[in-house]
Amino acid sequence: MLVCLLLAACSGTRNLPKGDKLYTGAEINLESAEKINKKFIKTVAEAGVRPAPNKKILGMRPKLWMYNTAGEDPKTKINKWLKKTGEAPVLMRDVKPGITCEIIDARLFNIGIFKSFTESKIVEKKRTFKVIYTSHVHKPFVVKELTYAISDDSISRLIIADKDKSVIKPGEDYNLDKLRIERIRIDALLKNNGYFYFNPDHLLFKADTSNVNRNVSFKLTLKDSIPQNALTVYRINAVYINQNYSLNERRTNTSKDTVRFENVVFVGKETQMKIKPKVILESIYLHEHEIFSRQNHVITLNRLMSMGNFKLVQVIFSETNTKTTGLLDVNILLTPLPKHTFRAGLDLVSKSNNFMGPRMNLSLLNRNTFKGAELLNLNLAGSFEAQLSGNTRNLFSYSWNPQVELTYPRFLLPFNLKKTGSIYIPKTHFLLSYNYLKRVSYFDMRTFQFVFGYKWKENIRKEHELNPIDVSYTTVGNKSTAFNDLVDPNPFLKKSYEEKFIAGGSYSFTYNEQVIPGKKVQSYIHLNSEIAGNLFSLVKVISGSKVSAENPATISGSVFSQFAKVSIDYRGYYNFKDKNKLAIRLFAGVAKPYGNSSVLPYTKQFFSGGPNSIRAFHINSVGPGTYLQNVDSLGFLQLGGDLKLEMNAEYRFGIMRYLKGALFVDAGNVWLLKANPENIGTPFMFSKFLDEVAVGTGVGLRIDVSFFILRFDLAMPLRKIPKSGDNFRWVTNEINFGSSVWRKDNLILNVAIGYPF
Repeated sequence: MLVCLLLAACSGTRNLPKGDKLYTGAEINLESAEKINKKFIKTVAEAGVRPAPNKKILGMRPKLWMYNTAGEDPKTKINKWLKKTGEAPVLMRDVKPGITCEIIDARLFNIGIFKSFTESKIVEKKRTFKVIYTSHVHKPFVVKELTYAISDDSISRLIIADKDKSVIKPGEDYNLDKLRIERIRIDALLKNNGYFYFNPDHLLFKADTSNVNRNVSFKLTLKDSIPQNALTVYRINAVYINQNYSLNERRTNTSKDTVRFENVVFVGKETQMKIKPKVILESIYLHEHEIFSRQNHVITLNRLMSMGNFKLVQVIFSETNTKTTGLLDVNILLTPLPKHTFRAGLDLVSKSNNFMGPRMNLSLLNRNTFKGAELLNLNLAGSFEAQLSGNTRNLFSYSWNPQVELTYPRFLLPFNLKKTGSIYIPKTHFLLSYNYLKRVSYFDMRTFQFVFGYKWKENIRKEHELNPIDVSYTTVGNKSTAFNDLVDPNPFLKKSYEEKFIAGGSYSFTYNEQVIPGKKVQSYIHLNSEIAGNLFSLVKVISGSKVSAENPATISGSVFSQFAKVSIDYRGYYNFKDKNKLAIRLFAGVAKPYGNSSVLPYTKQFFSGGPNSIRAFHINSVGPGTYLQNVDSLGFLQLGGDLKLEMNAEYRFGIMRYLKGALFVDAGNVWLLKANPENIGTPFMFSKFLDEVAVGTGVGLRIDVSFFILRFDLAMPLRKIPKSGDNFRWVTNEINFGSSVWRKDNLILNVAIGYPF
């Protein structure tokens, strides 16, 4: 009875004005004597329906309820907030079916259904009503041909030479949007060939329709009123660059002090040049005497902004003040960012394995270290965490991590590369870091790392990172008796904590369609590969030494790791019309130790479980295989695997402006590739791995303010290894929310920043 009352209250029909009814939406029906593409035509017609009804969530209208609850003239702060956040009712007087019919017919006209007729019918209930629109349609008109009648010979030659790229194809249905796109395409073509003042509105499509064959022929012409400068090819005359421009200055190049470098005029004294002119010119694609190109204009803007040294970049074009026409002066105005930036941050970190504590990060950024726009970032991070519950609640640790990163806005290579037309600047980076971790009462871990590599983007979707040198050295010291008591019975785990010298390289590729707005189905792919130890192994073999895991070789007294690793992370996003989203993630990774190693280094193993993995299990606690990890007894000494398979599915929906909800299912595990003497877990077998997959589900609540996302995910297992250590089995029959013991053993609250994938 209580649920029914709540549903009635949230339906929003209790407080309607007397004699009025709530609009619940519209229904579109299509009537045609011909075979038509009903799905597409219906989608176009639905886009013309006005107005939109009040939003519903699970059959309720919470925003409408909030608006009604606040009253007509709210006085209190809470009521004012409810009124502002809520949604006014859409009533019968707000709906104009006749006007909507005309809008629908206009939309259908734009896709070639020139003779549609839409009628409406209102269906009323006691407190609500809806409108049924019936559109009588025919098959769309088809494009017969596209011809060109361009009065300017130079423009005509360019357009005809590029006609194969036209989006208007004979045999396809008429579509007004394609005509708009074609005009924009031709405008871009002409602007890249010097027609600086050309505009898409200067192009005119003349249509000739045939009612008999239901086709339409197009003739592309220029408008009669086109100005002369739109028909003129412009060239670059002079280029002026002011890299110390202030927004309070006038946009002028009349400064008394200028420096000329490679046919470009730099405004200001040479001593005032914060960044070397040669470095800036690497991002300038507008050159003296060349034909103006909008593409080169865009490349110049993007490359200058991506350097990271300027908060504003302006490129101003003006006609040269001479009798000669067709010349443009270019003023590039660069407003610099402060050379130094200092940041300090303090976080409170909570993990799903009951560890909690503060973390601090200090950062000093130098944006122009050697006057070549190099970014030097000095970081110092420190943290303290303790386990506040469980059998090991006295376990705590602290760490500190100094790091130096230097980034050059170009490739540093022993040879020259041809200058590309990419809008993105390639980068070379150096990273040197040291990490000290103190697990109090257990051990100290020290890790040194040096990375040298390159980052570059092909386009907005494709990004590469190549690190030919990636070296790290890890030592574990001050091992306590308690630590030895944990790892001595488990030689497999003990070996992964031994001193490790890792020297190799890595390559990663990212393909991301989320940066393309409006795409219904978006894909994300991240491919990562890594290899280590082969060079050292080759040196040892050449010198006559034998390399084997049983008697591992050393470099400077330290055992070096040898392995290969590859992983792929695929994510698919299906965007619904109401801005809800279905997100799916598939992860697969495999790593194989060989030669000098029998076990992967701990930092290179795959783990499963936690806020960004299978959320119904503690961090890194799933697997390997059928191995049941005792989180309370092992604490931070989780075991990883050589192979990982994981799948996540999540439906994300809006609740109100900044509050989002989610329903999710996670599944996966990690495995070893081969059996081990310690009999830890079962090795991966293709015929059995589905029987060894952990499954969890849950609900999420997210505070999403675009630049910051705070996530709360409450999850429970559906399939796991029982405490008896048996094989995986479904535990849905054991779900008992009323039991405090069950809740303590099964419900896990994950608190994190950002979406899990």
